[in-house]
Amino acid sequence: MNDPSKLVVLISANIEWRAMQAIFPNMEQHISPMGEWFILPVRINAQFEPVIFFHGGWGKISAAASTQYCIDRWTPQLLVNLGTCGGFEGKIEKGAVVLVERTLVYDIIEQMGDYDEHIAHYSTSIDLSWLDAAYPQGQYPQPVVRSLLVSADRDLLVEDIPHLIDRYGAVAGDWESGSIAWVAQRNHTRCLILRGVTDLVGSAGGEAYQGNIQVFENNAAAILANLVERLPEWVAPGFDDH
Repeated sequence: MNDPSKLVVLISANIEWRAMQAIFPNMEQHISPMGEWFILPVRINAQFEPVIFFHGGWGKISAAASTQYCIDRWTPQLLVNLGTCGGFEGKIEKGAVVLVERTLVYDIIEQMGDYDEHIAHYSTSIDLSWLDAAYPQGQYPQPVVRSLLVSADRDLLVEDIPHLIDRYGAVAGDWESGSIAWVAQRNHTRCLILRGVTDLVGSAGGEAYQGNIQVFENNAAAILANLVERLPEWVAPGFDDH
């Protein structure tokens, strides 16, 4: 077992992790049953903290398992997920950063019981009071859209978007945030999720679909670089009262 770390940063998708490796090309990579990781000293609150960057993997299963693994191994004061999401055309702009205040897993098909009850079970409200106390009136380290983020083990389907907008007020979706927030909450671990919109999905389809994955790859690299640069400002309030 490793010594406790105040901060663990989860990176989900393989493309996102490759972007991180390009940002930090000389870091020693460690191997675990749940994913690769490295330690990076980051200056937070006037001192350097050893931050664990962990490749949590794509999809709900890997996200849940790696989140629990990181909490058990390092008992972080703050668990951060940096990554990407797909935006709903007309509801959010490409390049916008979503500060996630609630997650919801929407690919549940319930035909025997109460659908809303099952959706509620895997919905998580993220406590951001510690962040709001440090940045009153929404003066965060960078412009964000504070919103719900919906998650499913699939890319956004055009036919799902009207329902997700009308029923939940969603503006973007991903694969992992719902699992990460749910597991963190049950471990009473402070959680921060920041995801940038790499591409938009609308009535005509998705910008990154049908062989255009390079759109996602290029924008993911830019988004991760930006989020990593701002990371010390985002997480500093998480250590003030510990």
